[in-house]
Amino acid sequence: MQNITPEEVKERLDKGEQLNLVDVREPHERAEFNIGGVLIPLGKVALMQVEELDNLKNEEVIVYCRSGNRSGQAALILETLGFTNTKNLAGGMMAWQSKFGNQ
Repeated sequence: MQNITPEEVKERLDKGEQLNLVDVREPHERAEFNIGGVLIPLGKVALMQVEELDNLKNEEVIVYCRSGNRSGQAALILETLGFTNTKNLAGGMMAWQSKFGNQ
């Protein structure tokens, strides 16, 4: 697992790049603010219920949460499931919002 900064992700999104974003927060957290990732709460990842991501095993997958802790755990779990290019959004949505606000 590698880390990726909010600046790198935002720059790539602003360029129109299609990223494989996975939000491992809970639904109520996502409702407050999100950057468009697929919602798969950490509990589902921990139970290995990630069938909808199976086609991304050899693609870059960027995982994010509120602060970067849960997404780090999720990225490690995905790696044990055979995902080859997982990245953790360093600092999570807290870092994103402190740098860019709610955009």
